[in-house]
Amino acid sequence: MAGIYIHIPFCKQKCSYCDFHFSTSLKYKTSLIECLVKEIASKKNLLKTSISSIYFGGGTPSLLSYEELSLIFEALHKNYNLNSNTEITFECNPDDITASLLNMLKDLGINRLSIGIQSFFEDDLQLFNRAHNSSQAKQSVLLSQDVGFENITVDLIYGSPLLTQKKWEANLNLIDKLNIPHLSAYTLTVEPKTALHHQVETNKIKLPTDEQAISQFKTLIETTENLGLTQYEISNFGKEGFYSFHNSNYWKGIEYLGFGPSAHSFYENKRVWNISNNIKYINGINENSVYWEEEIIDEITAYNEYILTRLRTIWGIEIDYISENFNPTILNHFNKELAPYLKSSYLQVSNNKITLTKEGIFIADKISSDLFFVK
Repeated sequence: MAGIYIHIPFCKQKCSYCDFHFSTSLKYKTSLIECLVKEIASKKNLLKTSISSIYFGGGTPSLLSYEELSLIFEALHKNYNLNSNTEITFECNPDDITASLLNMLKDLGINRLSIGIQSFFEDDLQLFNRAHNSSQAKQSVLLSQDVGFENITVDLIYGSPLLTQKKWEANLNLIDKLNIPHLSAYTLTVEPKTALHHQVETNKIKLPTDEQAISQFKTLIETTENLGLTQYEISNFGKEGFYSFHNSNYWKGIEYLGFGPSAHSFYENKRVWNISNNIKYINGINENSVYWEEEIIDEITAYNEYILTRLRTIWGIEIDYISENFNPTILNHFNKELAPYLKSSYLQVSNNKITLTKEGIFIADKISSDLFFVK
């Protein structure tokens, strides 16, 4: 069981908060897709198991044509073991979603949509510099359902300058009204060198207080629970049978390959990441030169990553896994740092697994940091 991530580094325009790798120029799109197909074929022997999930992210995968997507799928089917149960997620922007696109995606075998809505309110979308409007946000979900997509997730952002408590509650109520089975919700992060960062630094916009963001996070947890969505990871909420299989594998430490500029891979106890430059990526593929960097994951890194990813989920930290896979020095550190939290209301132990309580969710980063092993 393994996963595949495909990074499509093109967008119509740049969102004010985004620091992902992409280009608004489509000049090299044809060349890049050709190189993506070559990379897919070149790594076919790196995974020794079948593919349980494929994720098209970006950027904006919905900018690709049927012909371009067909080339990618042909390479995937030719070089990897896919089956009818493979979860295939495709990121879309609401303004790209048409009946024609959706039918094309179904024809290619895509069975899960991730729609980047971010907000159902016009002023938020304008602040984020999104290409879609409020009406398109709603219609994209309804149209996807009409065409036959049931496995749909949407993204929402909270803790943003214009988002009042009332608006946030209205956003979450639309998740119920539109019968959306999965939600990914993230607090707004101001990344360096973004338009949002410049607006904050020049006092053109004012960020909400930490207390306001925390209040919206509490509302998120309470509302999704009432709607029957399980918070199976701190930022992800889904109905039974609609958890993201692909992202869950990341958190569980399952191997995966990433294709395209800036894409990451994890296999054979090492992490590999492609260069975040479209032209250098294309040249690297065509000239058979190095277009990636890599690191061997040592024991300390493996331990810290396990703590970080598993503590965020309902699957939690397996005590036996810690004792069986890490040396006595790390194990002693783990037990020492863990002890005070086990006496608190922040962690709970059940079936030999440690998970966050409802109170612990709010200080998950601090708990992880305390459990990390630092030389």
